[in-house]
Amino acid sequence: MNSMDMSGITAVVTGGASGIGRAIAQRFASNKANVCVFDRNEQAARGVVDEIVSAGGVAFGQTCDITSPASVSTSFQTIFDRRRVDILVNSAGVSHIGTVESTSIEDFDRLFAVNTRGTFLCMQACVPHMVRNGGGIILNLASIAATAALADRFAYSMTKGAVLSMTLSVARDYIAHNIRCNCISPARVHTPFVDDYVKKNYPGREQETFEKLAKSQPIGRMGTPEEVAALAAYLCSSDATFITGADIPIDGGFFNLRG
Repeated sequence: MNSMDMSGITAVVTGGASGIGRAIAQRFASNKANVCVFDRNEQAARGVVDEIVSAGGVAFGQTCDITSPASVSTSFQTIFDRRRVDILVNSAGVSHIGTVESTSIEDFDRLFAVNTRGTFLCMQACVPHMVRNGGGIILNLASIAATAALADRFAYSMTKGAVLSMTLSVARDYIAHNIRCNCISPARVHTPFVDDYVKKNYPGREQETFEKLAKSQPIGRMGTPEEVAALAAYLCSSDATFITGADIPIDGGFFNLRG
């Protein structure tokens, strides 16, 4: 039996229209899961759904603003009315560059609303459904910033630290309900955000800056969304049934191999 076969399983992936979320949605679909792509960008979500369907997979989109309790409640209820949700992946998130001095209140509130509050709202909507149905799997996207001191990442680190703490709490509170809850903590992953950040902040020095950022991981490069998706697929598979309340780094040696 192929333990990575997700036939008959429905997975909701927030932020599934781009970056890591998109790669996870595509990986789960290739493993035969029914994938629901949650994203506030309806057109982008439709694009990912079309890619999955064209490749022979099963997917559907759901427009959702995870910062809005009403939107989250309505979006999840729409899915619950159609099918049981077995897996929730909280991948939606935003980043920010800044220290405690340079972070505005508006930026702080925006990051908290998406990264922390959004993850909370989605878990709060999905956990009762999973309890009623005998269990489920929740996977949150944290970051090495949750547990490492990264320069100029004050607000982002705060939000990802909260995601890690929420993961541990949910894992402990619902272990008797057959709900596993883990998080993945990537180091720098090459997504469009990285390219946009380099282009915006280092005009004329893009290649030099990209190489510097890549080499901050001892392995000498950034990770790829597909590598994070492969780890996500494992943690949501039947091979990982003994793993809950875990924070799994995927960091190119960042924590343990730095000189």
